[in-house]
Amino acid sequence: MRARLTVLIPCKNEQENIRACIESARLIADEVLVADSGSSDRTIEIVGRVGGCRLIEREFISYSDFKNWAIPQAAHEWVLILDADERVTPELAAEIRQSLAGVSDQIDGYWVRRRNFFLGHEIKHCGFDTSKLFRLLRRDRCRYRDCRVHEEIDVRPGRDAVLSQPLLHYTYWTLDQFFEKQVKYTRLSALDRWDAGKRVSAAGMFCTPVVRFIQLYIFRLGFLDGMVGLQICMLQSFFVSFVKRARLWELQNALPQPREQEPGAGNELRRAA
Repeated sequence: MRARLTVLIPCKNEQENIRACIESARLIADEVLVADSGSSDRTIEIVGRVGGCRLIEREFISYSDFKNWAIPQAAHEWVLILDADERVTPELAAEIRQSLAGVSDQIDGYWVRRRNFFLGHEIKHCGFDTSKLFRLLRRDRCRYRDCRVHEEIDVRPGRDAVLSQPLLHYTYWTLDQFFEKQVKYTRLSALDRWDAGKRVSAAGMFCTPVVRFIQLYIFRLGFLDGMVGLQICMLQSFFVSFVKRARLWELQNALPQPREQEPGAGNELRRAA
């Protein structure tokens, strides 16, 4: 008999994604647990209409903090963490079912690959083809590191395995969605790097984006993805490499904006002097 599984869906303002995500989760879930961090759109209403889910809600502090709060609330020992823009396929569901049938106690979790889509087009190169995340895990053994963004789980060597079937990941349907998220992600990433003691140089700010583009477009075969691949490589080089470093430079060197004085404040100071 396979171990029972909770599919955990952390979300906020995902009205366009949440229904399809829940329906795909039901291919494998013994429990669907939706963890909402303050949606102001129709997400919670849709969850209620779909039915069959357990909903928990809490204020968002950081991605790792929110997921670490939600994981222990799963009803079952095994948890699959599924973002709202991801989908479980029948093939992945079958592999998870097989993997959890008599799983060794020496395994704490599984890495899951992803097939990534951008503006509706599948990205087969640009470094996206090597994408995998630690998403299928034991509830009582695994937690995320404390950071603001791009959270990861520390896994002890030899206690993990890799699934062959991927999730479907629909990253962004419009460039507006991409820009909105990257404005937030680059700021949080720069703050994490600042806290870790990292600083930026002019050479690093100039050279790293160029090297990153060459790596993704040439050596990771991004050119084979056509115009979409060109956009991905340019955007990754600019936002992931340049803007993140520009924000770190801002933390180091930006000068505060002068405050406007209240009318008459200068005269009062002069009279006081």
